Amino acid sequence: MSSSLTCIRLTLFTVAAVAFQIIGLSFFVFGFFPVKPALSGDSGSESFHAPTCYSMGNESVRDLPPYDLQSLYQELSGLPPLFDRLILMVIDGLPAEFVLGKDDRPPNKALMEAMPYTQSLLANGIAKGYHAKAAPPTVTMPRLKAIVSGAIGGFLDVAFNFNTQALLDDNLLGQFSKVGWKMVMCGDETWLKLFPGHFMRHDGVSSFFVKDTVEVDKNVSRHLSYELSKNDWNLLILHYLGLDHVGHTGGRNSPLMAPKLMEMDEVVKMIHASAIMNPDDKRTLLVVASDHGMTENGNHGGSSYEETDSLLLFIGSKSHATHFSSIISNDVNQVDIAPTLALLFGVPIPKNNIGVMIPGVIDFLKDTHQLRALQLNSWQLLRLLQKQVPGFPCGSFPCDGFSGDQGYNSNDIMEKFCRLYLRSAFLHDSWISTELSRSDNREEKSEIIAAYYEFLINANQWLSHKATDKPSTVIVFGVMSMFLSFLIFSISIYSIIQESYSGEKQLSNGIFTQHLDEGFSLSVIFILVISMGSSSMVEEEQYIWHYLISTLNLLFLRKTMQFFKKESTCRFFNLFNGHGKVCIRISSIFTLLITGRILRGWHQGGVNWTHLPDISKWLEQSGTDLQLIQLIAVILTTILILFSLSLLGRGMKIVLVVGFNFLMSGLLVFYHILRYQHNASLPSSNAATSLAQIIYATLGVSTVGTVLAVPWIMPIQISKACCRDRNDNSAVSYPLKIGSQSQYPELIYSLHIIGWVYIGSWCLLQLLLQQPVNSVVTLLILMQIFASFLFFSQGMLQQKQWVEVAVLYYIGMAGHFALGNSNSLATVDVAGAFIGISNYSALLSGILMFIITYASPTLLLLSMVMYISIKNLETAASPQNVDSEHVLKRILGLPCLVPLTINSILLIAYTIVLILMRNHLFVWSVFSPKYLYACATTVCVLIGVFVVATTVTYAYMVLALRKKY
Repeated sequence: MSSSLTCIRLTLFTVAAVAFQIIGLSFFVFGFFPVKPALSGDSGSESFHAPTCYSMGNESVRDLPPYDLQSLYQELSGLPPLFDRLILMVIDGLPAEFVLGKDDRPPNKALMEAMPYTQSLLANGIAKGYHAKAAPPTVTMPRLKAIVSGAIGGFLDVAFNFNTQALLDDNLLGQFSKVGWKMVMCGDETWLKLFPGHFMRHDGVSSFFVKDTVEVDKNVSRHLSYELSKNDWNLLILHYLGLDHVGHTGGRNSPLMAPKLMEMDEVVKMIHASAIMNPDDKRTLLVVASDHGMTENGNHGGSSYEETDSLLLFIGSKSHATHFSSIISNDVNQVDIAPTLALLFGVPIPKNNIGVMIPGVIDFLKDTHQLRALQLNSWQLLRLLQKQVPGFPCGSFPCDGFSGDQGYNSNDIMEKFCRLYLRSAFLHDSWISTELSRSDNREEKSEIIAAYYEFLINANQWLSHKATDKPSTVIVFGVMSMFLSFLIFSISIYSIIQESYSGEKQLSNGIFTQHLDEGFSLSVIFILVISMGSSSMVEEEQYIWHYLISTLNLLFLRKTMQFFKKESTCRFFNLFNGHGKVCIRISSIFTLLITGRILRGWHQGGVNWTHLPDISKWLEQSGTDLQLIQLIAVILTTILILFSLSLLGRGMKIVLVVGFNFLMSGLLVFYHILRYQHNASLPSSNAATSLAQIIYATLGVSTVGTVLAVPWIMPIQISKACCRDRNDNSAVSYPLKIGSQSQYPELIYSLHIIGWVYIGSWCLLQLLLQQPVNSVVTLLILMQIFASFLFFSQGMLQQKQWVEVAVLYYIGMAGHFALGNSNSLATVDVAGAFIGISNYSALLSGILMFIITYASPTLLLLSMVMYISIKNLETAASPQNVDSEHVLKRILGLPCLVPLTINSILLIAYTIVLILMRNHLFVWSVFSPKYLYACATTVCVLIGVFVVATTVTYAYMVLALRKKY
């Protein structure tokens, strides 16, 4: 079979496997993660009547003028108008514990002092506070949808957060608009994208320039006095972004956090004093809410308590002060805001709402009105259950005639909901029928309220966790396509390995320990596959990678020492007489072990152990000058790359030109850090943005120019060097013996230069984009690459090439977690994704975010170009077959197929795990985010392999063309 696997066939098989993988992955993702179905249309007057089968809205009622429709809604609701205006103040990223404390304990003294006015409102019972649990993913757009519609979106809303589309589902703003409300919005432009055309006045700001913590809020507050003095609006939305940006740039403990809280407290004070306490104004309700919380590092997106703990405050007028309780331990869901506001303002509850009326908000109403509000909430959820549960029993009255003998199991969900609802309805009807004769019996009322909430909470929980119907055909097709891709990759790489090492069996001495590293390299994959079934191992995957890399390095050290023991004692002294391969290998292994240990302790990543101390926390808390560390990292990175380029010899002008270009790029990055990154909390200036764009252009042009030009220039440079050395009667010097005995010196020298340009340019780009504390991590990963190349270039132990490529891939994945990444969406670094961007672009920001997140895996994939140049390519061409196809297949086969195959195995394995865990408690909070990372890793591998294959093929073809003509 190996003889029939030509280069063209191998290329076609690989392209086909990639195509099957992409198609299968796309089908599976959109089959397993569909956007949750929503009921079409809006709630209308039917919301105020008991639901029946096939209930239809009254179209003539919907066509009423806004004022008449509002009057009709108030009449049908049976609830008195409580407020005339609503001010919704959203403080992006504010954790509830900053204001309300945690575990029945108040906030710490510093936080209490940062918001004195808000704390006084809570203490005096004028405000009522809640911990509003946000559903993952905890990013702004899906959280705003939940607040205004009461519905939980699909998991893939995290991807749509960067390209918000208009919200078409039934929502509060749509209901308010129908009854003639005038609306004003100042703040996050996400509102304008979700609700285009709804606001009579608006001033939107971008939420993605996270370096801006000042102007982004001043742009909102500058309109506040004017809007509070106006009497022409019913809804005023204020969305403040500064606190979230403070978190992204400095974490929860940022020195800017307390001043920002004070600023928000002043806004609350101003609104309360002018709009609520003024008796001449309309009755105004102030709702202060946050869309999500934040982790200790200030990020969000995952499902930890810190990220889902959002704030909710209701601040009413003086007449409500005596009725509001100061209890601060109330826990509600974020989706409960929508039905609560709908009932308070007399509009229908949005059709897809799964929220529950928040307890305590309408305690000041009469008993009849309180029970009526719960009844309306129950009717709305009952309608949703009828649509969501096929065959839900209904008749002239909900669940009429339902009994346990209709063939349903006693535990059937439909029977459970019917019984819960019928009990609450029966108690309420009995209470109404005895209204004239009953006394003021609080116990009877409490029993009815408890019955309603039992139904509401059970329905809410079931609807929240209901697994969306997944198209099994689409999912099966996706899995089969990915499995077919895996089979093609596996067969191809097996054929390449068999062909590569078919003649080396006689060289093996049969010692089992000689192949221990090969066995463990394979076992790494199986260890990872087995660990994927545990949610805890998924959350703490970084420990597995660090352990596996350390073990592999120890095995290499053991193998080197065994080889060393076979040599005579006198060989030890000869090491220092020019035979230093053993010393180079040992020193390289120790470099890998030491740098690996530092990387393992740099970030205490993952989810459950982020509170443990690590090097990065120690540097930040000790007040270390991170800018100085960043500058040193830039200097050392530049020196190391220039030294690596100089190994080809200083006589080549192309080396001098490439080195000079790289030096200029390094100086630009150095200047940018020195001039503009001394305070990461300050917004980027136009000069900083322009310089960053110049750096992007310089790195891009120099890298692409090097790739295109070097293969054409290198033969000329080598011929001149040979002539010069011949005239000097001296041999050409090859410091690392790279290509000194090869038939392809031009190719190897070209790939050597291109490889180091790839590595150096990528490292400089990361030093510009990464957080300052990660600059040392970038330098350490570069040192690991250099040490690995030194180790693999000696060639004493006849190391299998697939093992070396696999080790480089593993180093890249371990470095991924060493940079602080995890399988939680909260660790995605948003701050660096806007460096050098003057106007917000979802595409450009997404690309930069991907570059930052997958810095290490991409770096190791790009280093494959350099890796190919350090291997002796004599074996690439046998005397019998020296055609270009054969050479390219031997050069590119394993460096490209090994990463593709490893990723394919892990992807198909985790796809199966996700299917098996589809009903697991943590399917959306742990396993699904991990799968998104697996998809992104696949994209990273495909891009990296494509760049390597294209680069090497181009260089080889150019050199072959020059040689031919």
